Amino acid sequence: MLKMFKTVEGQVESIEQPQEDCWLCLCQPTDVELATVSQETGVDLADLRAPLDDEERSRVDVEDDYTMIIVDIPTVEERSGRDWYETIPFSIIVTENMIITVCMQDTPILHPFMEGKIRGFNTFMRSRFILQMLYRNATTYLRYLRIIDRESDKLELKLRHSMQNREILMLLELSKTLVYFTTSLKSNEIVMEKLNTLSRIKQYEEDADLLEDVITENKQAIEMANIYSQVLANMTDAFASIVSNNLNNVMRIFTIISITLAVPTLIFSMYGMNFQDGMLGMPFSDSPWGFVIVVVSSMVLAGVVTWFLTRSRLFK
Repeated sequence: MLKMFKTVEGQVESIEQPQEDCWLCLCQPTDVELATVSQETGVDLADLRAPLDDEERSRVDVEDDYTMIIVDIPTVEERSGRDWYETIPFSIIVTENMIITVCMQDTPILHPFMEGKIRGFNTFMRSRFILQMLYRNATTYLRYLRIIDRESDKLELKLRHSMQNREILMLLELSKTLVYFTTSLKSNEIVMEKLNTLSRIKQYEEDADLLEDVITENKQAIEMANIYSQVLANMTDAFASIVSNNLNNVMRIFTIISITLAVPTLIFSMYGMNFQDGMLGMPFSDSPWGFVIVVVSSMVLAGVVTWFLTRSRLFK
């Protein structure tokens, strides 16, 4: 989808044709839209396609007529009724008279710009526009990290009374997401450091504080991602041990029951043997109360064995 915007008297307006100092927004673009933008702006078609590759790395490329900035942005994907977080490439291409953004998905990072909700946003102030988008990107990372932290707290409560693998697998998925976030944020940090020294893009005096805020927010996101990643790793190991310990407790109970039942089983199996006439029979075999005596004796002996096993150090 191709959308075009331009700031007119402080208001963001949608336009139908590319104009000077406008913003071309490509979200989930078609081949026809990419070819049209490439023909009208002079941007290489390969550069326009670059952020459509999931594996594209964050970088800054300086060409003759334009500068391309690629960063990783967070996105939400719904799977099995749950929200999972990942990162995708996002491209900002700055030419002499316009700015172009390309993304494989419709990202909520750009919605406030389209709706004119960003204070001080002007399409002709391209360097500030870049920093404003990078700032929104960093704050979006922070917001998703807080959501992930709350999700891990909910999983922690479930794992306290759970012996299933589902919650632990979800923790592992969150841990993997944090690894992706950390890697993407560090790559974005390198891009921001290069932007700080890039003289090709015009810098406004007011942008110095904004750039500092962007770098600060990005570093804070990196720090939070590292902390949450360590917490999740420790939590995963701890609850894996808890689940294993719960399983051991169950096996302990089953072992005690098995040994206890083995005692009367042994006695009854011996009394079930056939003996020839005239040979020495089993005790109480000639007594009319023999069956009752054997059953009661077996139950008493089984109770003694159970009492001993439950207090034995081997089964604690």
